[in-house]
Amino acid sequence: MSLFFLTLGFGLVTASVLSLLSVGLSLQFGVTNFVNFAYGSYLSAGMLFTWTFSAKLHFPFVLAAACGVILTAILALIVNEVVFEPFAKRRKSIFYMLIVTFGLSLLLDSILQIFYGVGFEKFPIKQSAAIKIGPFDFTGVQLLIILVAVVSMVVIHLLLTRTSLGKKMRAMSDNPDLAKISGIDTKSVTRATWAISGALAGLGGVVLALNTVYFETTTGDSLLFVIFAAVILGGIGQTYGAMLGALVIGVVTEVSAVWVSSAYKTDVAFLILVVMLLVRPQGIIASQGKA
Repeated sequence: MSLFFLTLGFGLVTASVLSLLSVGLSLQFGVTNFVNFAYGSYLSAGMLFTWTFSAKLHFPFVLAAACGVILTAILALIVNEVVFEPFAKRRKSIFYMLIVTFGLSLLLDSILQIFYGVGFEKFPIKQSAAIKIGPFDFTGVQLLIILVAVVSMVVIHLLLTRTSLGKKMRAMSDNPDLAKISGIDTKSVTRATWAISGALAGLGGVVLALNTVYFETTTGDSLLFVIFAAVILGGIGQTYGAMLGALVIGVVTEVSAVWVSSAYKTDVAFLILVVMLLVRPQGIIASQGKA
């Protein structure tokens, strides 16, 4: 039983990391309506930017993380303006955009490897001792990851439900053409969405690196499939579905280690995805509009 609660605790931490990443990807898809396979590279960029500020420039870690998140948001904006926006104006097919994002992923990974090499890095922070909370054992870093995820989800909820930008994002998610003729500046909303998605990717990359301790330029790519599994499980383009999908995938994949080897965690995520596509292909939360 102690092993079950130990893996359940790990599952909550993994779910916290996945929630940031799946929500960022889901928001971006909901507004732009295409899948970004370069998203994993944004994760890696966020953790490596943060490592530069913390390990090389010796910024306090919180400030370094904030700088890393901001730079990742700027990177997402630049990529949108230089790469995606020209294709969007030509109304290229979704399949065409998939190829573009896949090529972009390879390009970004190569650029990161040129600047950072191919070795493993870690943040210059100390790992704290375990803290017992009921039947669970968490480190201070793990509790911080959970706290960051919870606060971020609350902020995203408030953004979507209480702000003008959030309402415009939801309108574009429902019907971009109708939103445009209704007077919404769809280009500005799209840019804001890319910035938010990039920021969540950067923040997710930071907490992922905190959780794994060691990371490299392709660490973000290694988690990309699991992120897609959480997004599809919750309902493609559904922000709250992505939160729920992240919780299910994170907990189940970690708890499964009680019965099967932890080396098969990704396979468990794939199995959940296949079963969900067979039983309820629209996801846990069916789409009525996406965001």
